[in-house]
Amino acid sequence: LNQLLSMANEVIPVRQEVVALAPSAMVVTINEGWRGELSHCVLTDRQGEIIRYKVKDPSFHNWSGLAMALRDEEISDFPINNKSFNLSYCGMDL
Repeated sequence: LNQLLSMANEVIPVRQEVVALAPSAMVVTINEGWRGELSHCVLTDRQGEIIRYKVKDPSFHNWSGLAMALRDEEISDFPINNKSFNLSYCGMDL
């Protein structure tokens, strides 16, 4: 415990060196969010400037799963199923 407490007083740098982005490039990354997979896509122009940045949250695909789960079910089943999936209405699972 004392070792952990002594580490808490250390200064941890929060900034990192910014590097130039590659020109005419596309990068896709995937990481795990609390609702599932988050994917990021970045496009750069000939000067290495970002021209497009897109984030897809897990609820984007999971809404289709909810629709499939509710096929042939009564409308009264929607609220319980909806809360079971716990999807983001605005698509912001970030």
